[in-house]
Amino acid sequence: MKDKKIAVLIPCYNEAKTIEKVVKDYKKALPNADIYVFDNNSTDGTDEIAKSAGAIVKYEYKQGKGNVIRSMFRTIDADCYLMIDGDDTYPSENAKEMCDLILEGKADMVIGDRLSSTYFTENKRLFHNFGNKIVRLLINVLFKNNVKDIMTGYRAFSYEFVRSFPVLSKGFEIETEMTIHAVDKNFKLVEVPVTYRDRPVGSVSKLNTYSDGIKVLKTIATLFKEYKPGMFFSIIGTIFLTLSLIFGIPVVIEYFKIGLVPRFPTLIVACIFLLISLLLYITGIILQVIVKKHRQLYELYLNSLWRTK
Repeated sequence: MKDKKIAVLIPCYNEAKTIEKVVKDYKKALPNADIYVFDNNSTDGTDEIAKSAGAIVKYEYKQGKGNVIRSMFRTIDADCYLMIDGDDTYPSENAKEMCDLILEGKADMVIGDRLSSTYFTENKRLFHNFGNKIVRLLINVLFKNNVKDIMTGYRAFSYEFVRSFPVLSKGFEIETEMTIHAVDKNFKLVEVPVTYRDRPVGSVSKLNTYSDGIKVLKTIATLFKEYKPGMFFSIIGTIFLTLSLIFGIPVVIEYFKIGLVPRFPTLIVACIFLLISLLLYITGIILQVIVKKHRQLYELYLNSLWRTK
């Protein structure tokens, strides 16, 4: 596999304190790899430090991690892509193992699983820990999987995954989008437990617990609707059907008892809720057929991307 090209992708925004160490650590771990640092409007000289350390520096001027990853995937060509953060929270000791899994065809995405290792002891931000657990639970329940770490920034990808992944997110919700896409499209996922260490003193996280957490939850809801519309609209339809029965059954019982319908407004509301539920069920069925057709076309597109290994 010496002729295989590995690209290490490092999205960066104001990581001057750590980027030199990160670049040097991964150059040592993967001496034949190209190290790319994508600077996202840093103001602390991150780009110059990265160049001095031996990285190839490129720029993305649209703010947000999702925008950076879109630029990375569009412009870099490689057989294996290793993505890490520039904050020195991911040691390089697992880099070769993760890349080998991709190059040997054993995985399309390798997930660096922090949550099964040292994350909960190293990360001092309580709500970050809670948020990771909630996101993991939601995705595994909704998409029927068992991914242990949804939001890790340490991942390796195959050429086929990178070239066929439509990046829609602009910010930190990108990791959630990647995971759901991989699960839904039946890509081979492998999780490797990796050591996690908290940011060094003076290095500040760019992730806002509350605003970015809300964005992640919105992303999960949106992708659930788009990837599994049958289930999504059935759930909402069932809620309206239940409301229809709650309002309608007492009216029907009254009618059989006295032969009259004294509460016409209640009956009308029950009928409206019933009609809405039926429309939602029909909408879900139609959209699920469209999604199935899209998956068929997507598989054909993947065939056109396949490289002879």
